[in-house]
Amino acid sequence: MQIKSFHEDGRVVFEDESVVLADVILHRTGYKYRFPFLETNGIVTVDDNRVGPLYKHIFPPALAPTLSFVGLTWKAEPFPIFELQSKWIAGVLYNRIALSSQQEMVEDGKVSYSSLEASGTPKHYTHNIYAYKSEYEDWLAVQCGCPVFEEWRKQMFVAATQNLIKRPETYRDEWDDHHLQAHEDYRKYTFNGIGVMDK
Repeated sequence: MQIKSFHEDGRVVFEDESVVLADVILHRTGYKYRFPFLETNGIVTVDDNRVGPLYKHIFPPALAPTLSFVGLTWKAEPFPIFELQSKWIAGVLYNRIALSSQQEMVEDGKVSYSSLEASGTPKHYTHNIYAYKSEYEDWLAVQCGCPVFEEWRKQMFVAATQNLIKRPETYRDEWDDHHLQAHEDYRKYTFNGIGVMDK
């Protein structure tokens, strides 16, 4: 709900004329990428919150593998992706994983940016991977030699996102996901009633 006005006595008036008395107002403005400490002579830039050019949101082709970024992607489970990104970087740095050639990385970036432009996606959505997060996670896992995420995890992410959209105020308290295979699969990893993990 949109805020209509703030008042010195702490009242916040919303567009529907409802009023709350607030002690604190926290603005959630999102992230603006800035790297004032990083000097790349213009090789890596931030343009409308697009950090680039980057290969797979991680390596700038001209500076790979000595420079990499972890955690630019969003609209995904952050920590599992950060872990996979870190494993991929470590594998490349230790020569366990071969990185594509600089030209291949540049071409991959051009295709990615052209696809975003063709779909009308603004630059500041470049690192939003929601539409292809499973493919990205699976690609990283394969690169690292790790198992891909289980299907139940993917189902749970989609269900949680849909629940958030449907019930923004109560999504943590109200669930309609008992139909998911995830519940059956998750039981394999939970306590069995006597305090012992099943797996």
